[in-house]
Amino acid sequence: MTAQEATQMSTKDMSSTASPSQARALTAIDLFSGCGGLSHGLKRAGFHVVAAVEIDGKAQATYELNHPAVRLYPKDIRKLDPMQVLSDTGLQPGDLDLLAGCPPCQGFSRLRTRNQQTFVKDDRNNLVADFVRFVKVMKPKTIMLENVPALAKDGRFTRMRNQLGAFGYGMVTHILDAADYGVPQRRKRLIMLASRVHRPEMAAKAGSRITVRQALKHVGAPSTTKDKLHAMPERRSQAIRELIALIPKNGGSRTDLGADRQLACHKRSNGFRDVYGRMAWDDVSPTITSGCHNPSKGRFLHPSYNRTITLREAALLQGFPRDYKFDISHGKEAIGLMIGNALPPPFIAAHARALRKGLLEAHTMTPAESSMTTAR
Repeated sequence: MTAQEATQMSTKDMSSTASPSQARALTAIDLFSGCGGLSHGLKRAGFHVVAAVEIDGKAQATYELNHPAVRLYPKDIRKLDPMQVLSDTGLQPGDLDLLAGCPPCQGFSRLRTRNQQTFVKDDRNNLVADFVRFVKVMKPKTIMLENVPALAKDGRFTRMRNQLGAFGYGMVTHILDAADYGVPQRRKRLIMLASRVHRPEMAAKAGSRITVRQALKHVGAPSTTKDKLHAMPERRSQAIRELIALIPKNGGSRTDLGADRQLACHKRSNGFRDVYGRMAWDDVSPTITSGCHNPSKGRFLHPSYNRTITLREAALLQGFPRDYKFDISHGKEAIGLMIGNALPPPFIAAHARALRKGLLEAHTMTPAESSMTTAR
């Protein structure tokens, strides 16, 4: 699969191969939607996203630019009644096919858990309980939860799994690399699939990985583009520009320059060796974070040009399509945060297709057959 194919696959492609009985619309709700990566992945997998919830104003605006037909609740999920969402979307408890979300994970981040604590005190982590609250009321047929790997060791995740089991859900949880599922980026994530109508299974890995070269091969120079996101300018001192120009192309690092050419702050630290490093053309990119436009935040220099990747290039490496809209008036920091925090659409689409397959198969089963499948 090429990068363009991985990015442009649509629900039309899927429905063209589905039988009439499989063509029915499957509903989904996206909690903690951010700028819409999860919703985009669900749509690519053939789901009809009927509602989404997001608290951040700039993320809300970006979501609405790209998903105008979805009913967006621009508010704190802790103040939202799930029965109201069901009523607004014409659903009853048990009707919803998929409830999906990624509770904000900053409190579970790797840097926050370096001391091996398995219970991090951060109010955002308690949003996992709100995810369960929505499950309890909505009774969706299937569930998808995505998060950072550290969540697996937190007691709240164990409690959530126990609650879902008590509600009748079978579950499968793995820590996977998004690069194995059509994302041109190395990104380890925890994903949990749950179902009360069939036995859930993770999607099979893609046959090959998409490289930086494949993902960016159709992107022109920022100076010649009409894409305002791609053309957002850099502001670097002359000294930093000269340092970047010295770093070897195609995977080089500041450590290749020798000790006398290191920045003073780098000489004081033995860690963070990827900062001021270049990506390699024929490998996947490193994890795209909110600092993806800043060379001091990671290996975010372009493989060949003496600049960081642009925000459009960062979005492509996250698996967004080329025409995904961002309002540049929000500024680089806000857009970088949205892109870095987004769920890679191809990764979501792969696992949503696995759930969709199970849902459609369960739809054709008798109640007795369905109960036997979920009990296995």
